[in-house]
Order: sequence, then C-alpha cells, then structure tokens
Amino acid sequence: QVQLVESGGGLVQAGGSLRLSCAASERTFISAAMGWFRQAPGKEREFVAAITWSRGNTVYADSVKGRFTISRDYAKSTVFLQMNSLKPEDTAVYYCNAGTLGDTYYPYDYWGQGTQVTVSS
Repeated sequence: QVQLVESGGGLVQAGGSLRLSCAASERTFISAAMGWFRQAPGKEREFVAAITWSRGNTVYADSVKGRFTISRDYAKSTVFLQMNSLKPEDTAVYYCNAGTLGDTYYPYDYWGQGTQVTVSS
C-alpha cells in the first residue's frame, strides 16, 4: 500500500522558516508529480506547490511564490517544502499528495497524514 509520510512541522515566529518533508513509499507506481496542500481551521484545503519527479518542474500558489520552495530527492522518493518568511496566515495543517502536473496540478487520492505548521505573530 502506498504511504506518504510528512514531517517537519512545528511552531515558528512570523518571519521564520520551516522545512517539511514527505517520504513516498512507492514513487514509481503512484504518480508523476507530488504536491503540497494546506488546510486552515474553518477553511477548505488549498493547493500550495507541486513538482514533477522526472524534470523537477514546479508550480506554486500565488500566496507562497517567492517564499516557499518545493524540491525533490528522486533517489530517496522524498519531496521537500522549504518555507521562508512565514506569516501567521500560513498556519495550517500541511498535507503531501501524489498526483500529476500538466497545465495545473491534479491530485490523486493519495494523502499523507498531515503535519501542523503554526506561525505566531
């Protein structure tokens, strides 16, 4: 069974940084791309960033462009989300997802358990 395991969340002050990781148990069988989503209390889950396994093509939500960077370690089937200049509005549970990236990112129904990111003002 495919598993996505996130780590790296925590509590940080505004302006600080965090790095999230997502380890995929079966990269070659699940997807051509990986994405990060987040869900704040009382809000719908929203797209944050995505990256293709093969070429490392990336796409970002406008709200995180210039502050977040998605990357991957192909050999270790791991995707990272480097989050800099964090704002209180970045507070959410962050989820890793397997999917495909064309003009937009399409998520498959493979999700990690989520990791909490809390940014204090």
